[in-house]
Amino acid sequence: MGDGGRFAGPIRQNFPKNASGLAIRERIPDCRALVQPIPMTSVFFSRLASTLALWIIVLGTILSGNEPGFFLIVSTMGMVGLWEFYRMLDHGKLPNFKITAMICGGVLFAGSFLAFHYLGKPQSVDFEAIALVGFLITVFSRQMFKGLHEVEPLPTMAYTLFGLFYVAWLFNFMNKIIYITPRGADLAATGQYYVLYLMVVTKFSDMGAYVVGSLCGKHLFVPHISPKKTWEGVGGALLFSTLGSFGMLALIPQRLPLFNWGHAALLGVVLGFAAIIGDLAESIIKRGANVKDSGSFLPGIGGALDLIDSLLFTAPILYFYLRCVLIP
Repeated sequence: MGDGGRFAGPIRQNFPKNASGLAIRERIPDCRALVQPIPMTSVFFSRLASTLALWIIVLGTILSGNEPGFFLIVSTMGMVGLWEFYRMLDHGKLPNFKITAMICGGVLFAGSFLAFHYLGKPQSVDFEAIALVGFLITVFSRQMFKGLHEVEPLPTMAYTLFGLFYVAWLFNFMNKIIYITPRGADLAATGQYYVLYLMVVTKFSDMGAYVVGSLCGKHLFVPHISPKKTWEGVGGALLFSTLGSFGMLALIPQRLPLFNWGHAALLGVVLGFAAIIGDLAESIIKRGANVKDSGSFLPGIGGALDLIDSLLFTAPILYFYLRCVLIP
């Protein structure tokens, strides 16, 4: 007889019987029947399929130089991430004007792209400044028509504006990097390869943190925010991001003419650390809203905000490095 039979005998004998003479144990389901194996294979293939699909779309758009494609990718991920942010606030019962914010976010992404595409870089910077002022006026106006006693006015406006700045404004730097360098002889945008560089370095940082932290992580980094992050993982993130930076410069040096090996080394470390902060920043928000994932937009990965959280911090850093250090 197997182990189950040996344990079943004495347990059955010890259970009392009810008035009808039936053993009470018969009403209790077998716990072993409730334990289902975790479908790790299914999760792995879902994550793999989502990752491959995303990279195929991104690489196809970058290699083709399709500017409307850039806009669709950036705006879609940004808008979905923005919606997920406000849904997290709703889950945590934190007041916000998410419909107003979504309209403002859509105006920022669409208007910024059109300004870059048709007017040029100086006018696009002016548009963004106008948009940010418009965010403040719009949110205050929305609160005026809501009434001060229906919701808490200051938290509502603060949460709404924070989402616009944290997701929409920061992610819009992806658009700005695409157009930061002069157009080519065929008038095509040339900055998309710096976006590709940014994505590779950022994701290498995420991968290094996960791989090294999983294999040899022992010393916790910020356990009050993320109990799984370790100092060893931080080191792995910086190592992998630097390797990714060197690898991109070695693979496509003609597409990254502003970089040399010194820039690649410095950016590898700086962007790698910024990616760590970006990941932890979303962890703080998720803890505040009491959610595990921002959403389920990408099978096997989670929400769009889970995917772009590191880019929200690395994109502005690369943009300002290009604009203030490398481009006269």
